Amino acid sequence: MSVTRRDFLAAGLVGVGAGVIVPPILAKGVFAAGIDGIHNNRVLVVVQLAGGNDGLNTVVPYADPAYAASRPTVGVRPESVLHLDAQVGLNPALPKLKSLYEAGQMAIVQGVGYDKPTYSHFENLYVWEYADPQRRQRDGWLGTLLGKQLDSQGHPLAGCALGEATTPPELRAGNATVSVIQSAKGYTVQGGPGRQATAPLLYSRTPGIYGALFDQALGTAESGMKVLADGAASYKPAAQYAATGVAPAANTLGSALQLTAQLIATEPSVKICHVVLGGFDTHQQESTRQTTLLAELDTAISAFMQDIAAHGQADRVVLMTWSEFGRRIKENGSAGTDHGAAAPLFIVGKPVKGGLYGEQPSLTSTVDSGNLKFTVDFRSVYQTLIRDWLQGDAGAVLGASYPELPMFTSQSPVFNPA
Repeated sequence: MSVTRRDFLAAGLVGVGAGVIVPPILAKGVFAAGIDGIHNNRVLVVVQLAGGNDGLNTVVPYADPAYAASRPTVGVRPESVLHLDAQVGLNPALPKLKSLYEAGQMAIVQGVGYDKPTYSHFENLYVWEYADPQRRQRDGWLGTLLGKQLDSQGHPLAGCALGEATTPPELRAGNATVSVIQSAKGYTVQGGPGRQATAPLLYSRTPGIYGALFDQALGTAESGMKVLADGAASYKPAAQYAATGVAPAANTLGSALQLTAQLIATEPSVKICHVVLGGFDTHQQESTRQTTLLAELDTAISAFMQDIAAHGQADRVVLMTWSEFGRRIKENGSAGTDHGAAAPLFIVGKPVKGGLYGEQPSLTSTVDSGNLKFTVDFRSVYQTLIRDWLQGDAGAVLGASYPELPMFTSQSPVFNPA
């Protein structure tokens, strides 16, 4: 049976059960793998903790009597907390992150949020993804940064979403090229080599911009597939992302971060990578559910940091965690916690100046039904990452200027290909 243009476009550039490469609607020309047009060699890895991670049970204010009083069931006992100082400590499920903190390679930003917060998943996601509490922006903050500043030539793997099925909203922008890769093995044109070979013929006689756009999109996809396949052949993980002797299961944070490490180690044009760990909407049975998720986070991030260090990439990689909101101070009646506001986030990497940043919000001076008041605007974190790490123009992305956090060493190496 013959394949029509309609058939091919309906199927899309999709790897069966795997992923899709998403070029911008007005795709730039395709360039061979390399660093032309790349702002510098620094990489940002973004780990989304989807669902609203409970910050009070992640960075625990164990010395505050109001904490134990508010959480008689789900609170972490003081003797179990991994103490950071005399006031706060990490959840006991995070011993490897505690080691990174002690090594000076993890910054904990406390009380991150924004003024007049909403408690809806959808609205809060929009705020963080578009860096806009008014929810008016139409381009994601990372996509804007990538397409307008970090990658001027549309490299197929400059922006990547790993282990995901669709482009994260924060990476969506009309001028950003983003690859969505669920697995390295399945990252190919749907229908296999036959359809991939047939595709160019379908548009060989199509004049004008539509034929050109299709050709550019397919060329971008093929370039990304080749780079990924070549990298898989040369890369060997240098850390255990799961239990000893066991490969990380598909669709886990470990598998996504292992693929991220492979890309960083083998493809110099990688700039922004995005992965997701879901399940943090802990209205019920929080102690068990969050502990399991934090343990997965702990193992995966630690392995990732070991892996990139072993491949000589640690000086150029910084990882950030975020979640759409924290949880309320008091536990609910189902051994869980409900939607809240401010929460901590982690910035991890060798270039990071580790320590505590911001101020732990008070558990007694609250706003709006027992929620924490934020002490650090989330856009301050974004500005610090954009300006001080990725060396971009934060004002052009955020539309205003915010106080910065001194989280990076002045000795952090920079490579400017231009």
